[in-house]
Amino acid sequence: MPTATEERNLNATAQLAAAAVVPAAGRGERLGPGAPKALRELGGVPLLVHAVRALARSRAVGLVVVAAPPDGVAEVAALLDSHGLAGKDIRVVAGGATRQESVRLGLAAIPAEVGIVLVHDAARPLVPVEVVDAVAAAVRAGAGAVVPAVPLADTVKRVSPQPDGGPEPVLETPDRATLRAVQTPQGFLRATLHEVHEKALAEEAEGGLPPVTDDAGLVERFGGRVVVVPGHEEAFKVTRPLDLVLAEAVLARRRASDGF
Repeated sequence: MPTATEERNLNATAQLAAAAVVPAAGRGERLGPGAPKALRELGGVPLLVHAVRALARSRAVGLVVVAAPPDGVAEVAALLDSHGLAGKDIRVVAGGATRQESVRLGLAAIPAEVGIVLVHDAARPLVPVEVVDAVAAAVRAGAGAVVPAVPLADTVKRVSPQPDGGPEPVLETPDRATLRAVQTPQGFLRATLHEVHEKALAEEAEGGLPPVTDDAGLVERFGGRVVVVPGHEEAFKVTRPLDLVLAEAVLARRRASDGF
């Protein structure tokens, strides 16, 4: 049972705004040749700017750290400034060769007193602010790791990939009712996120398991508990050219309805 002093410290931590890390050092080859994916434009504005704005709109977020390509830190900082984000508490640091490394470097730039950290994909530019708020609130309420997610609309098959690219035998059809498509931002107690990244770094040094595709996966790998809160259909990831077309349509609707 915590002492009175410990309770005051816990309450003080709970009131601190969360920080968010945006790993944006990747190339995003599936969108085709050209600029890094985070710098591709949506409605005349880079995806990264949309993503940072979405986080900055949340009252739960007091700091956004962008992990940029190592040779593009000054460029990304100037880009964010030029889109009216200079007044926000936004920091740009050099990212790494992998998403996992970029998150770790972004986490290191967050002041030690911040107890809640969100990690958000730059390629999810249209996440509604209520999703950001819900994730931060769930961590503040006591969850160590939180992901927003939506139910799947399609039936899913688990298959056996074939080296020659031939027809793939179906192994099973999981119950769709138990499956969710996970989005970002994902939220964590800072101590939880730091611990799993340190463990992953040690594993890499020993030639262990490959990097996972999201930070909640790291928590799961090392035995932690992850909970799900409702996501939103507009928080989809812009990965392929068709996704960009859909994002343009969503953005045009928002601008027509509320001047987004």
